[in-house]
Amino acid sequence: MIRIKSGFPFALWLMLLLAACGGGGGGGGSQIAGIERLGVSVGTVSGFGSIVVNGEHIGTNNADFLIDDSPGSQSDLEVGDVVIVSFDPDAASLSAKTVYANEAVEGPIDSIDPLASRIVVAGQTVNIDADTSFDDTIPTASLAGLNVGDRIEVSGLFVDSAGGTIEATRIEPQNPQAANLVEVHGAVSNLNTVAKTFMIGALLVDYGAVPAVIDNAFPGGVFADGDFVEVKGDSFGGGGELLATKIEPDAPGVGADDRINTGKVDEIEIEGFITRFVDAGDFDVADQPVTTNAQTSFVFEDGTAASAADLALNVKVEAEGSVDGAGVLVASKVEVRRASAVRLTGQVDSVDAANNLVTVFGVSVRVDTSTRVEDKSNLKVEPFSLADVSAGDYLEIRGVDDGANPGGVLATRLEREDLPTPPNSEAELQGFVDAGSIANPSFSILGVTVMTDNSTVFRMADGTPFADANAFFAQLQAGDLVKADGDENPNDTIQAVEVEMEN
Repeated sequence: MIRIKSGFPFALWLMLLLAACGGGGGGGGSQIAGIERLGVSVGTVSGFGSIVVNGEHIGTNNADFLIDDSPGSQSDLEVGDVVIVSFDPDAASLSAKTVYANEAVEGPIDSIDPLASRIVVAGQTVNIDADTSFDDTIPTASLAGLNVGDRIEVSGLFVDSAGGTIEATRIEPQNPQAANLVEVHGAVSNLNTVAKTFMIGALLVDYGAVPAVIDNAFPGGVFADGDFVEVKGDSFGGGGELLATKIEPDAPGVGADDRINTGKVDEIEIEGFITRFVDAGDFDVADQPVTTNAQTSFVFEDGTAASAADLALNVKVEAEGSVDGAGVLVASKVEVRRASAVRLTGQVDSVDAANNLVTVFGVSVRVDTSTRVEDKSNLKVEPFSLADVSAGDYLEIRGVDDGANPGGVLATRLEREDLPTPPNSEAELQGFVDAGSIANPSFSILGVTVMTDNSTVFRMADGTPFADANAFFAQLQAGDLVKADGDENPNDTIQAVEVEMEN
């Protein structure tokens, strides 16, 4: 079963998709709006020009857009939003037929845990990591700019397909036109048909005021514990319960939709977490059943070889391939995603747009079609690409060690920001400490020397200060993940104001 990481289920997306394309029943090939076969790509928007999803540029000139259940356009989307795109997989160039986007959760922030980088929104747990994009209108464009009570929209991927935990890909303030809307997706639990209440994650839902016609949308006119639903409401009761105004089926995937078995969807590319794992031949990606065979290639995001042994529960992957008659994705390729542990924030040394390379702190950074690129400077260039970057620009880069470019970084996110004052201040470097580089008062990351002095503050991973520099260096080891903030020196070294161990 497939579940879109935006929170909207693949089966329901598919119903809308087929309706938009003029599809109906039947067997064999799809033949929807002149398409013999149908391809679907589910993932995070990494750029525009066309729309870039799962490393593919997909044209949108003739596409129909549905944004938050209403007709929209590409201008309604932002980098980091999660979309489902239908296209003709046999066309000479990919061109979208339909593009859909919806939030994973929308509503007020209940609590914030800065140390765990976690918030709770309308009873749903939201994890924030290096791959979370923040809208510019959020102060500091980071977790630090959020407050309990803020109303936000979260696009992301469900780590727990029952609706318990969401890995955020983008966070932005709630649309003022829907200021009181609360929207959650997940599995019903603790259903009480007498009190007409149930739980979605940690959210208590009161459905007593929902019209009976809504109930009729469910098989047999009722729903039960374990059923996937989408719930909307615009107010809370005295006990903090959401007073639902609308409940709809939110089936968790493709396998539940018999149109898959008629060949309506022939190819799928899906980005998500492994939510069920038996072995490499039997697992789910975002609840979509996947199998592999001797022809399946396994790679990391930098293109270096991975293997079936790298697959496990909760591992983030991108799987692509054909759909068999049982609705199982037969993967031709599985790309294993790693945590974006590397971070560089500083001025650009040089740009080689022709080879998709940019240099910061003397470190070579490679950009590919899966890199999320966004211009957060006052220039607001859109569509934005590496070709718009110049030496001296101020970039924030998140990424991983690049096995295809030893000593370099593969960027998973690249954002241009306004230059700080003075320009060489607010430099940041995070990565794994180089072997043989530790010699108090300095060490190096990615070949960049981090200098410390008597004014440098040293912190443990939980933020607790070390007693002094000697205590920090006594604990520091090669391979430790460390973040250094400070000033960039002309010789590509960093004078650290603060150094912190990271988990």
